[in-house]
Amino acid sequence: MTKQSRGATRIAWVLLAMLACAAGRSNAAAAAPKAEVMHWWTSSSESAAVRKFADAYRAAGGVWGDTAIAGADQAKAVAINRIVGGNPPTAAQFNTTKQFRDLIDQGSLNNVDDIAVRDRWDQLMPQPILDVIKVKGHFYAVPVDIHMSTWIWYSKAAFKKAGIAKEPATPDELFAALDKLKAAGLVGLAHGGQPWQENILFQAMLANVGGRELYLQVLRDRSPKAINSDAFKKVLLAFKRLQGYVDAGSPNRNWNDATAMLISGKAGVQIMGDWAKGEFAAARQTAGKDFGCIPGLGANVPYLIQGDAFVFPKTSNPEAVRAQKLLAATMLTPGAQLEFNKIKGALPILSNVDTSGMDVCAQAGMAILKDKTRAVGMIEVFLTPDQNGALQDVLTTYWNTRMPVEKAQKGIVSALQD
Repeated sequence: MTKQSRGATRIAWVLLAMLACAAGRSNAAAAAPKAEVMHWWTSSSESAAVRKFADAYRAAGGVWGDTAIAGADQAKAVAINRIVGGNPPTAAQFNTTKQFRDLIDQGSLNNVDDIAVRDRWDQLMPQPILDVIKVKGHFYAVPVDIHMSTWIWYSKAAFKKAGIAKEPATPDELFAALDKLKAAGLVGLAHGGQPWQENILFQAMLANVGGRELYLQVLRDRSPKAINSDAFKKVLLAFKRLQGYVDAGSPNRNWNDATAMLISGKAGVQIMGDWAKGEFAAARQTAGKDFGCIPGLGANVPYLIQGDAFVFPKTSNPEAVRAQKLLAATMLTPGAQLEFNKIKGALPILSNVDTSGMDVCAQAGMAILKDKTRAVGMIEVFLTPDQNGALQDVLTTYWNTRMPVEKAQKGIVSALQD
């Protein structure tokens, strides 16, 4: 073989090796599990949080396709329409409530029983969450966080300006603080006048003024006697009293814009879920230093929980199922759970995740959850979407008009009937 021919042979082998490597990379890319993930996390903190799941999925060998749709109701409607229409995403976000029960009943979701058994969900997840994701012995959703919906947030700067030295520990002390904030020329309660936000204020008053027993009698049992009681009337009056501390710009304000009022020191208090903590973090504010967090106005106030979860539309395509399984497993790894929830403001869904490095609000929440009697489902855990919508209609009308409290009680009895 001549020198020239030997050189040509070497070049040929190099070219063949390059082609083989390229083909290998192409096959590997083709084999990577591809997941279209539909969600409604579009605020700055939410977007940063969901990127942690995307990063973890890519690190595990998957291809993440992000379909973000602003607004939870809109995102859920699009997901349902696509599932029913035969063009489902790989995974779709819902809350850990009864929102996806119809999809389960219609046989439209794949279960994740193997992952749930392997990771001991029955032992490591709060019962109110298990009650909605586990149906007839099968697990149909992957919860990714625990949110408490009625935290009382307050601006340290606003409290200082108003001369409030002590953190409110009772409903009376909360209203006294709101009075001082108002007298100091500040907005007492930062609130977005939207039905779902008024629903949160109502739940806060039901839990903090009414207590655990009345909360369950009204929402779980839907007892007309409890709803018509003087104790529940006191709850509704406390709820309506909060309206005296909101500003004229409240109607239709987004929740994160209300949180921004605390961040700037313009307002003193916001009652909102712990997702608000993500907005404080994005503004580089520190829990316990720049803002305070109160999980309840009393030692035994119920800790109202729900969270976010992903469901996996029914498919028999093995590649799609592989993508779903990898996504479910990745989201529940300790690293992904911690990174996501630190930014999101929530707690990890599995109780064996080490949360010692999380902030003081998260530590308070984890301590409360050790007492299993404190964890109670938030409103949508007990009510169907139709019942919850009817309740919101009554509450919003009561909030915005001069509806007598007795009429509101009768309206709620009607709204919560089957």
